Parts: sequence; C-alpha cells; structure tokens
Amino acid sequence: MGAHFITGTGTDIGKTWLACALLRHWRAAGRQVAAFKPVLSGFDPRQPQASDAGALLAALGREVSAAGLDAVAPWRFKAPLSPDMAAAREGRRIDFGQLVAFTRRAAGVYSCATLVEGVGGVMVPLDDTHTVRDWIAGSGLPCVLVTGSYLGSLSHALTALEALARVMRSGIPGDGAGVTAIAVNETPGSTVALDATLEALSRHVAGIPLVSIARDTPQAGVARLAELLCPETV
Repeated sequence: MGAHFITGTGTDIGKTWLACALLRHWRAAGRQVAAFKPVLSGFDPRQPQASDAGALLAALGREVSAAGLDAVAPWRFKAPLSPDMAAAREGRRIDFGQLVAFTRRAAGVYSCATLVEGVGGVMVPLDDTHTVRDWIAGSGLPCVLVTGSYLGSLSHALTALEALARVMRSGIPGDGAGVTAIAVNETPGSTVALDATLEALSRHVAGIPLVSIARDTPQAGVARLAELLCPETV
C-alpha cells in the first residue's frame, strides 16, 4: 500500500499546505493522486473553499462542491475546537469504527500518491477514548510527521514520535506501519535556524529520514518527500 497518513506535532503546523504541495508535485509528474481529510473542525459552510478540505480539492484539480466535500471530509464540524468538543457542540459524535473503515477504504484508491490528513496533532482526542494516534494505528498506514523549526519544536517532535512508537509497539493488529519521514516546515520568524533544528533532531531519530521544507524555496524539500513516499519507479 502506497498511501500515507499526514500527522503533526500540533495544529497549524502546515499539514494541509504540505499535502497540497505533494499533490501538485505528483500531478505535474503525471501521477494519479487522491487525498482525504476525513475529520475537519473549524469548517465554515459559507466559505468551503477556505477550509482544509477545500484546499485539498483545489490541489486535486476538483471543484469545491458539496459532493466533493462529502467525499474528502465526511466528518465536518463548525467549531474550531478538538473534534470531540466540536462534535459535542452539534450533538454529534465521531464513530471511531466508521472512521477507521472509511480511512482504510480511502487508502486503497490508488497504490501510490494517496494522502490521508489527520486533524491537529498526534494526541488530539476524537471521542472519549480515542485519539489521532489510535486512528493512525487502526488505519494500518505509515505516517509522515510534520513539525516546525520554532523554539520547542524538538520536544514536540520527539514527544509525538514516542507516542507513535508506543502504539506501534503494542502488537495490536493493524497497528500502523511506522514513520516514513519527518518533515520540518520552516517556522517564519523563528529564533532557531532550520538547519540547526534538523541537526539537533537528527541525533535523536536515527533511521527516520528528515526532510527540510524551506519557507522561501520549498520545492526541493517537497520533491524529496514526494520521492520518499512514492518513488518514480513505482
């Protein structure tokens, strides 16, 4: 299976931006692509094009329509809160079993160049008992961890990796397939240089490729990550 789960160390870390960049890269190379953002909070139905799902549809070259949104992001909530809180405000809940089943079906759309984007960070609650980490594990998908280069990003990245490693070691059937790469999005205005973040992080994540995404010149990093996830020979 060539599909990957895009997760992050927190919200507003650049998951959607990176997913869209990958999709456009693959489309320019003539690849078939698919993308999903199954759970989406902070959704304004009056401006669907401004949502993460709208951005993914645009990157896929598809119309931002009701049908398109339902296909890409079936669990949409208005409040900009964690999914469990946002759903509760609407008297709803996320059925975790249905979410995992949807994700597994979505992952089989193409053998490669398929992305499933999570919501918030690795440990964001989906309901009273499940987090995004459980969702990743249940999906059986390898993931890309997206982090930044801000002060504190090292701790956040390593904490997220430990959380992921714990469930990967659980022995539960369908417990994910590990971390394919860590993408370090350069944080605008950070007091910590991107290269310094990469160097420090590399000493703690042996065996996991680190991909640098420079803010002003992201193309090289996006191309490298695209090749890691979906090699040209596939």
